[in-house]
Amino acid sequence: MSQAPKLTGLARKLILDGLVSEETAVKTQQQALKEKNSFIKQLVVNKTLPALKVAVAASQEFGIPLVDLSVIDPESLPMDLVDEKLIIKHHALPLYKRGNRLYIGIADPANQIALEEIKFQTDTNTEAILCEVDKLDAMIEKVLSKQDTGMEDLMNDDLDDLDFTDDEDKKAAEEDTSDVDDTPVVRFVNKVFLDAINKKASDLHFEPYEKRYRVRFRIDGILREVASPPLKMAPRITARIKVMSKMDTSERRVPQDGRIKMNISKTRSIDFRVNTCPTLFGEKIVLRILDSSSAQLGIDALGYEDDQKQLYLDALANPYGMILVTGPTGSGKTVSLYTGLNIINTEDTNISTVEDPVEINLEGINQVNVNAKVGLTFGTALRAFLRQDPDIVMVGEIRDLETAEIAIKAAQTGHMVMSTLHTNDAPQTLSRLVNMGVPPFNIASAVNLIIAQRLGRRLCSACKTIDDVPREALLEEGFTEEDITEGLTIYKPVGCDQCDSGNKGRVGIYQVMPVSEEIGRIIMQNGNALDIADQAAKEGIDDLRRSGLKKVKAGVMGLKELNRVTKD
Repeated sequence: MSQAPKLTGLARKLILDGLVSEETAVKTQQQALKEKNSFIKQLVVNKTLPALKVAVAASQEFGIPLVDLSVIDPESLPMDLVDEKLIIKHHALPLYKRGNRLYIGIADPANQIALEEIKFQTDTNTEAILCEVDKLDAMIEKVLSKQDTGMEDLMNDDLDDLDFTDDEDKKAAEEDTSDVDDTPVVRFVNKVFLDAINKKASDLHFEPYEKRYRVRFRIDGILREVASPPLKMAPRITARIKVMSKMDTSERRVPQDGRIKMNISKTRSIDFRVNTCPTLFGEKIVLRILDSSSAQLGIDALGYEDDQKQLYLDALANPYGMILVTGPTGSGKTVSLYTGLNIINTEDTNISTVEDPVEINLEGINQVNVNAKVGLTFGTALRAFLRQDPDIVMVGEIRDLETAEIAIKAAQTGHMVMSTLHTNDAPQTLSRLVNMGVPPFNIASAVNLIIAQRLGRRLCSACKTIDDVPREALLEEGFTEEDITEGLTIYKPVGCDQCDSGNKGRVGIYQVMPVSEEIGRIIMQNGNALDIADQAAKEGIDDLRRSGLKKVKAGVMGLKELNRVTKD
């Protein structure tokens, strides 16, 4: 049974003043620890006491002056002095500066770390000013959202000259934008796109609701709200993005797909894959950022273990056969495939791909977009490829029996075929092909390698700290006695000004399973995914969980993050 936290400082004062009972104070403090809130924040969240009453008591207990933020003009705050990440991390706001003394608004008087870190970053002497927690919340949200995506701040940015089209399309795009020629909206959308690229987001979500409109970025696999423009702007923002994507702005009843090309410089461009979907209160728009440079990272940057990398390279060296990459949407399948294609993309090789849509442009590869409206399906494109003297064929996704059969026949007749499937792990991929109707002997003879993968957040090397996990818990998580006796050290995220909540970037977790003779025999004997998994384990193939535990053991990933992306 966990011991009750010792009540000191403000909690003790509130009890002595008769504002809360000891039972309530203990319960609130336990809840605050669990939810990673301050004691003050938890009191207000639970509506135990009004924010003002808590702030007054804290001011008296700690001897810190109290200020009413409602009388302070947000425009006057010296926001340029303190890094935005420190403001968010410590929930502390610079209020004003006199000489070399910077006054910091905080809600929790015990938060001395905030003052020290801001003092170090700004090279000033910092002094705390107490604020009501709800007003501090509102003020921080207001000034940061305005700083990131506020309309007023955009007027000074050079955003009008961003080039979003190819030269041949500029005239048509300019004609199309006549009905949404709204400079603030144009600047807002451009600024959001640039913010997404600078923050290394993978997806952008523009979402209309009944009483608000929000913009979210997916950064390192996690969605975060970055802006909440006025609701009345929603139709104009939607129209602007649809024009840029060459969609029909008058059609709001059905989903549409489009593409935007943003030229960052003379040598680099970013593509956005765009999809609209009609919802109850307007069209939701999701953009996937497609950066061709991700395929140039090289196989070493993706996170394969040495033996896994060698298995992939050996499969790529085969003149024929099939390589399948499997995993959920957003798990990095396309990057894995294109990294492989980039390795074998030489002058003497004819490579063709068919995708829906093409996500990464790579010179030297013949890429085809599926267009169902005109009859250009995966199957149609594959048949055409086989008449064009191919060496390597990449199919964006095997969705049906027709595509699977053509791809497998191509792999059996002297071509290298690469593709993706949506399954949970490598053994289930083989069972999925059987369930689609592909004869087992064709699968056993055609498939060379299966890669199952997930993406997890990588720990920030600058601030990660040792995670003290009991031995019994480590065994339950999947570590062996040998791992623990060897001196296992695992880490957890903390958060600093160099990272996002203790994580920085992402790393792949892989199960790389060659189809051995024994696994092929199990397939032809109609064995199930469990039979295949057992045989793979006997052959020393790590499953996703075991592969992830190696990342935790190496200090690359935290245990909590591993549990988020994999299951036993």
